[in-house]
Amino acid sequence: MELIKEIFGEGKDLNALQMSCRGIIVFIIAFLLIRISGRRSFGVRTALDNIISISLGAILSRAVVGASDFVPVVVACFVIVFLHRLFGWFIANSKRVSRVMEGDKILLYSNGKFIPANLKKALVCEEDIMQGVRKSALTENLDKIDKVYIERNGEISAIKK
Repeated sequence: MELIKEIFGEGKDLNALQMSCRGIIVFIIAFLLIRISGRRSFGVRTALDNIISISLGAILSRAVVGASDFVPVVVACFVIVFLHRLFGWFIANSKRVSRVMEGDKILLYSNGKFIPANLKKALVCEEDIMQGVRKSALTENLDKIDKVYIERNGEISAIKK
């Protein structure tokens, strides 16, 4: 037991070697948590998915620096991952829950015109849309574009004519 305390330290007064050892363990735990959480957590990038990234980073850092006890930090992270999977399951299996939690896509451009009310609703300007058009449709020519949406994850996508 004394050897474990020597290697990983105790409390907030940790040296570089102890923090490094904790960092190795936290890295392995974080990898395990991300694998349990699933690809969605770092692929889809909706509000729900950003929550897990931010929360896990913030909470796990407390274990590395000794700001909180190690075991409760790890347990809290597993609870967050479980909640993420649970909400992800509800989103995948219920359109109503999906709309409430992640919203709907918003049409920003159609029939050769920007839709001002939807631009305001989405909090974007015409240049934001053009950036999305250049990125997704690989063109700056709006004559080649049928519709432009802001997706549920905030990305702007364009549909060519």
